[in-house]
Amino acid sequence: MSGKQKRNKLPDTETGAVRKQWNDHIRIALVYPNTYKVGMSNLGFQTVYDILNGFDNILCERAFLPDDIISRILSIESSRSLLDFDIIAFSVSFESDFGNIISILKKAGLPVSASERGTPYPLVIAGGVACFINPEPVFEFIDCFVIGEAEAVLPNFLDHYKSGAEKKDNLLEIVKQVSGVYVPAFYETSYNKDGTLRSFYPIADVPEKIKYVYLKDISSVSTCSKIVSQNTTFDRSFLIEVSRGCPHGCRFCSAGFVYRPPRFRTLSSLEKTLDKGVAIADRIGFIGAAISDLPEIIALCSMAQIKGAQISFSSLRADALTGELAAALKKSGIKTATIAPDGGSQRIRNVINKGITEDQILSATEIIVDAGIPNIKLYFMIGLPTETMEDVEEIVILCKKIKKRFLDSSRKKQRIGHITISINPFIPKPFTPFQWAGMDDIASLKKKILHIKNGLKKEANVRIDFASPKKSYLQALISRGDRKMAGFLSLVESNSGNWLKTLKSSTINTDFYVYRKKSFDELLPWDFIDHGINKSYLEKEYQKALLFQTSAPCPMNSCKKCGVCIG
Repeated sequence: MSGKQKRNKLPDTETGAVRKQWNDHIRIALVYPNTYKVGMSNLGFQTVYDILNGFDNILCERAFLPDDIISRILSIESSRSLLDFDIIAFSVSFESDFGNIISILKKAGLPVSASERGTPYPLVIAGGVACFINPEPVFEFIDCFVIGEAEAVLPNFLDHYKSGAEKKDNLLEIVKQVSGVYVPAFYETSYNKDGTLRSFYPIADVPEKIKYVYLKDISSVSTCSKIVSQNTTFDRSFLIEVSRGCPHGCRFCSAGFVYRPPRFRTLSSLEKTLDKGVAIADRIGFIGAAISDLPEIIALCSMAQIKGAQISFSSLRADALTGELAAALKKSGIKTATIAPDGGSQRIRNVINKGITEDQILSATEIIVDAGIPNIKLYFMIGLPTETMEDVEEIVILCKKIKKRFLDSSRKKQRIGHITISINPFIPKPFTPFQWAGMDDIASLKKKILHIKNGLKKEANVRIDFASPKKSYLQALISRGDRKMAGFLSLVESNSGNWLKTLKSSTINTDFYVYRKKSFDELLPWDFIDHGINKSYLEKEYQKALLFQTSAPCPMNSCKKCGVCIG
């Protein structure tokens, strides 16, 4: 089946798409820079679609990266070219999709560089978590970035957008009136001889720093699936965001810091959203970084099941897993439960501030199997700061202990399932205490992977998945990059997406971005974004990590620890 035939069939598989008349509307193409299946599995993308179509004067249609290399980029709702829209809005959740932005602009017939797109080309904007962590690698291709949560920025942005106005004047007025908008063309950078960033400064009458804007009361809006489709990862599941952010402060996790303060929806607001969900789907997926921290989590599960819905969770912490919660999962037909120890040794778990013990991990294993859930998935990281081969060996030891508990409990049930172990290289991310750390080198990561493989190869019913160290290297390169990465991404596109060829031919020293430890007084490419977190707080957390010291979770009320609540 051709790409066009597949695209034409997609609307028939959907429930909830919006179609408006083209007359007298500001027309926005909302683009996810990956395939339909990936994009429509993203709750943030669907939320923006709903927000935009909620305005009477806005028409929003969706577009995606085609599954094949020859298909044109056309909107799902009316098969229109992106050139027919007033605004092209990219929703970007992952840095790995940055390169696809260039591909989509080319396929749509637009100049790739923002400086070459004047009237009558559409305004190209971008938002999503990848953009408000570090947008600099794609600064050259985007007219303006939304730095913040869509619910808090987009309404004000659209109030000040003037259709048909000259681009520079339009953007300058928006920046002056709307918080959370970053226009790269209004800023310049300079570099030191050693390649580090010397300065980042405005060249127009705009703020020196971009204030990240967030929604203080997430219960005031409903963040859930707007379109249910069988062509997604969740297969006609209705997704509901339960919480935003996480209080535990794992030092490797950007979501735990950029989404501060952590926010939870009220049970009453979630029930209203549940009612919407069960009306169109029989499976409900609860989404959030800290779902098990919701005080009313058991009540929410019971409520969903009373309404006849099967439920699933995006994540659960081992220290929050109870028999009641596991029973709710079992009742919904869940066959695999996930635990993320992240580190094998208690020392490493202290370094990353994971906040769970071996006893809690083993207890969670028993709870899962006793509830009748046959399979377990475990997440670990390798290459973490201060890690030694002894810590890597502790992953092997812990997995064997988990398997023993797993088997002991499974025999009582007379049913033995499988354990899947996922091993992922640590990638230092912006706005975390580990933003100054370097990534472990590929040779070292391969050695650690081999050690784990050999240590567990004789274990029956155990499968191990390893994320590619080379792909992790590329992810680190983009996530830690500055404006020079735009040229690198363009070269990747010129090489038909061949990253390895690009690495060999590029004049950029990519190891400089990936492996180098940054000094605390260094100006970082993303420092111009103000997330409200004091840089000194992140530095103290990194220093505590090096001393194997832990920190208490965010109290989720006004305090002075990180600076967000007093900013």
